[in-house]
Amino acid sequence: MPPWRWRVLFPTSVLTEIEAAIKNSESQHSGELRFAVENARALGQVWCGSTARQRAVEVFSNLRVWDTEENSGVLIYLSLADREVHIVADRGITRRVAQTEWDAIAKIMQKAFQTGDFLLGSLQGIERVTALLAAHFPPSEDNPNELSNKPVIVKHG
Repeated sequence: MPPWRWRVLFPTSVLTEIEAAIKNSESQHSGELRFAVENARALGQVWCGSTARQRAVEVFSNLRVWDTEENSGVLIYLSLADREVHIVADRGITRRVAQTEWDAIAKIMQKAFQTGDFLLGSLQGIERVTALLAAHFPPSEDNPNELSNKPVIVKHG
């Protein structure tokens, strides 16, 4: 995967729309949503047999998605090199939402990405994550924004 590829798939306009969708999403529930895109994993990770799912959990930790008052963080992670989407939820959420539900959303996103529509796939994923979180974690009166809404491009070195 060329190091510039993410810029073609996720130009500033797409990243801005994703950020706005996350802001809107978080007004509908008490969860916190992060969105990360990684162009390629480090060679050391690949050589050690690390999977994209394991990398998603590592990015979840590195971005401190777990660092919310109600353990209500969710990460949508895209590995462009692996052509995989993984959704990682914090322990407060996994008690109520099964991983199979997150995996179904990831598949919907991957389907749109396979047709080259990265904006649609991203927005569909955020919309479906929002619906799950709103159903299980309605917004509280005091609903602070604990994590940045800005999508993250994971870079190495």
